[in-house]
Order: sequence, then structure tokens, then C-alpha cells
Amino acid sequence: MIDDIFSVPSGRPARAAVFMSGSGTNAEALLRYGSEHPDCGFVVALIVTDAPESSRARALSAQWGVPLVEHDIRAFYAARGESAISLVSERRRALRKEWTEELRRLLAPHTIDFGVLAGFVPLCNITADLPCLNVHPGDLTVEVDGRRILAGLHFRPVESAILAGHNSLRSSVILAQPFEGNGEAEMDSGPVLGVSAPIPVDLEGESVETLAAVRAARTHAPYRDRLREIAARNVERLKIGGDHVVLPRVVEDFAAGRFGLDGGGRLCFREAGAWQPCRTVEYDGRRRRILL
Repeated sequence: MIDDIFSVPSGRPARAAVFMSGSGTNAEALLRYGSEHPDCGFVVALIVTDAPESSRARALSAQWGVPLVEHDIRAFYAARGESAISLVSERRRALRKEWTEELRRLLAPHTIDFGVLAGFVPLCNITADLPCLNVHPGDLTVEVDGRRILAGLHFRPVESAILAGHNSLRSSVILAQPFEGNGEAEMDSGPVLGVSAPIPVDLEGESVETLAAVRAARTHAPYRDRLREIAARNVERLKIGGDHVVLPRVVEDFAAGRFGLDGGGRLCFREAGAWQPCRTVEYDGRRRRILL
């Protein structure tokens, strides 16, 4: 028995809300893909941001004519006496629930079928209301003793891949999961729907051993060392060759109802009307799919 992860709407394209906090290049890649492939089966119906003053959400909304929801999380916390938004205390976790409830009210007037977390910083349990896809700068199929070793935020997945001696990087798109507490247990834990083709790592002439010594010498963040510089440039290369390729393709296949889960929770992909079990699906820049 295979259960569809997403039920395709009848008679209209699926309507996606794209959640973003920063430059919005992944949101822009989705918007461009939809414009270039009008039969893709989804439309970006809403842009949502937690950072209206610093993100490109307003510019993208105006450029593409997409409605915008702004819900400034830092202003929300500051108005309640908190200078940081991390989930390290019961007080801040309670505020996150309040902030999410307000976000739900802001989303309610819009008809949204699923969400796309495209560089959206704050954890929130909108993932309990809507299926939400999340793009991640690391290959989440890589596990050691059942643990996804390339999970984590920001530069951590790429730095981990570099220091593990990986020759290539991949972007992943997962089905994001609701979280409890500080969210560490659930972060990057959902089914891996798709990965990009491998992107070669560029160590810029350094050795893994040298970069490992750089990490060992770290004391207090933020880090501005050679490892971070190399990781940052690899992240940008991965975003262009990985995120911008795999995210629109997975969203298209998700909107078409091509992903399912069997009774054991194993991922399945529908091809030519038949379900095929797989670990994930690889997407490359030539619009090919490879079931892995």
C-alpha cells in the first residue's frame, strides 16, 4: 500500500507559498522555473518572509506580482523583551508558538496547498499544517550509524563534507517535519525527496588536514577563517549548481503527486503510473531523473 505524500488539487495548479529570510535566490529560481515551464503544475501564489527589512522579499513580490506576507520575527521577540530568537529557553519557545499562531492567521486568507522553505531561518510548525519542502546544502542520504552527518544550519553541512574528505557536494530537498522543544531532534529529518547531481568540492589548494587544524583552533563564533571562506564559496557554487536545479524539479514532481511512502515509511516515486521504491531521486541540469 502506497500513500501519496501530496494530494493533487483537481482542475487547477497546486498553489505554493515560498518562505524566505534572505537573498531569495531559491525563491527566484522557483519563480523563473514556473515562468519558463507554464505546464509545471504549480504556481508560486505567495511569498512569506520573517525578515521584511533585510530580505529581498518585497523586491521579488513586486517584480513577479506575487502577494507578500511579512511577519518580522525579530521585531516580534523584541517587542516582548527578548533580544534573540533562538529556542534555548522555555520563554523563547513559547514566543515561537505565539509567532507561529500569528503567521497562521496571516496565511489563512490565501489558498495554499503546500509550502517551500527556501532559505527560511526560523523553525516553525507551519510544517504541521501544510506539507513543506525544505532545500538543504548537503546530501542528507549520507548516514553513519543511522545519523545524517551532513545535517545542520548555514555552512555546517559543507564544512562537514569538506572535513570528511568528500570529493563532491549535493543539495537535498526534504519533506520538513514538525518539531518539539529546540527542534534539534527533528532538524533535517524528513524523507529526502530529491538530491542534485554531484558538484565537485574546491579546496582552493588547501588540504583537508590543514582545514581540520583550522577548525580545531576555533574559539568563538562568528568564524572568519580559511575554512569558512572556502566553505562559503562552495556553498555559493552548490546553490547555483545544486539548489537551483533540484528544488524546482522536486516541487514540480511533488505538485504532480509523484512522491509516496510505503507502509514501512520508505520513499516511492511514481513513474509511468507505477510506484518504484527508492532512497531518493537524483535530478541533473538536463532534466533527467535517476532513482537511487
